Amino acid sequence: MSDPGNAHPLAPWLQTQLESLLAQRGHAWLLSGPSGLGQFELALALARAWLCEQATPQGACGHCGSCHAVAVHTHADLCMLMPETLSLELGWPLDEKTQDDLDSKKRKPSKEIKVDAAREAVSFTQFTRSRGSTKVVLVFPAERMNNITANTLLKTLEEPPGAVKFILATEAAHQLLPTIRSRCLGHTMVWPDFELALGWLANETARQDDSDGDGKARRAARRPEPADLHTLLVAAGGRPADALAWAQGVAPAEAARHWQALPKAMARGDVSALANWAPAQAVDALQKLCHDVLAVKMGAAPRFFDARDIGPATGTGGLYALASWSRELAATARTVEHPYNPGLMLEALVSRARWALNAQ
Repeated sequence: MSDPGNAHPLAPWLQTQLESLLAQRGHAWLLSGPSGLGQFELALALARAWLCEQATPQGACGHCGSCHAVAVHTHADLCMLMPETLSLELGWPLDEKTQDDLDSKKRKPSKEIKVDAAREAVSFTQFTRSRGSTKVVLVFPAERMNNITANTLLKTLEEPPGAVKFILATEAAHQLLPTIRSRCLGHTMVWPDFELALGWLANETARQDDSDGDGKARRAARRPEPADLHTLLVAAGGRPADALAWAQGVAPAEAARHWQALPKAMARGDVSALANWAPAQAVDALQKLCHDVLAVKMGAAPRFFDARDIGPATGTGGLYALASWSRELAATARTVEHPYNPGLMLEALVSRARWALNAQ
């Protein structure tokens, strides 16, 4: 995930949503949708606009002191309520005690939004504003709040003191407490047109290549082909931010070839095809493969892979095995972040994939 704190221009479909949200009134918004649609980017753009000293209907000015403070992650009227792992990844500061605990190796950073952080956020809303007329609490991903954390926020979310605004952004709204959802105005993230998303993906990868300091010839040699970006966007289910994250991690051409070869590699039981993948990424990819093989067997078009990469899958043979595999993957996805041995877990995942894909 990229951090939009540097006020990089929003994707066009996010800019349209930002202008729509700014034209409406409300102290608490819930931005919801699947991953890769830009919830965090839109939430921070909305927070920046609310805090901006010279905001327009299009958003923050990007030049005032407030915008600069957001960009360097030091705005005193912005509270970022995130898991510690995500705060560290994106460079948002933690409170002094938490940072000392992590620096001294007393514990590992939390993947959940801790109740202590929620209490700090409630205290934050009660302090006098440092600048401007608004304070903002941004919660992401909101589904990482457990019930105790969510209930800690509940009263303040319903009746915030003074000019305090909340933005909750989530990739799993169904996991939120109904009481949290009922106290927010809902906004469902817009799914962008495929061709528009593909053009944006090409521009973003080109922009990042241009900023890395290499010579023009080297940049041109490694610039991704449109067909490779098309493959990655299809693999991401049309979610542009997920496709961009993939293109940033591995050369797009290499990533595209790897994805196209994945079905046959799993049918062979080739563990090396997932060697550099985190367990959560592997489970996500296998769920997509299972979906597409089932679709092809039932006479439908695949969604994430090219039908030629999946190969022939006619008839009803193996449907029971595939359905069983699908249920197993869904159960695994719910616990994939537990501290299992990653190597052994990948071996088990590939073994089950091979069994399901070759069942008669």
